[in-house]
Amino acid sequence: MNRQGNPAVLAQARRRDSLDKRQRVLTTLAVLERDGTKITHAAVARTARVSTWLTYTDGIREHIQAARHRQASTSPPPPTQGSLPTPAGLRAELHLARQEIKELRQERDRLRDALRHQLGQQLDALHAPDLAHRIDELTRHNHQLADQLQHATDENAALCHHTASLEEDLAAARTSLRRMIRDENLNP
Repeated sequence: MNRQGNPAVLAQARRRDSLDKRQRVLTTLAVLERDGTKITHAAVARTARVSTWLTYTDGIREHIQAARHRQASTSPPPPTQGSLPTPAGLRAELHLARQEIKELRQERDRLRDALRHQLGQQLDALHAPDLAHRIDELTRHNHQLADQLQHATDENAALCHHTASLEEDLAAARTSLRRMIRDENLNP
């Protein structure tokens, strides 16, 4: 039995993967909160190795908001000499912030492109009946024009044949008239 094409197996695998990612996010959130690390959607996503989008979904967003609220409500301890930021630490945070900004911009661009694509499909779906009607109308008009062209071509051919016949009759009449005039001139 080919398991790769079985939709039920694929759906179950997607559900397991989704549950695993959600559990990783919740575990990461607990660790970040315990360690006193500032909690942001991007930090949770980066640490849990999931998309930032997942951190904004229902069931996850609420946990992050609650953890951020708990962090905000607890006052930070006064800085001690050993807890002052070092230049290396600040450079590392700056690097991480720049990386996060880059990832967020890429995600924004991906989401914008996906939204454009989806809106385009929706517009196509809205106008599809109108387009089908317009195509039918143009097809009928095309058939009418083709019929008119065929009729005009047939009529043109008939007229050309009739013109050729009349030209032959005219040539014969001229020849006959010349003979009559010549006969008349010879027999006065």
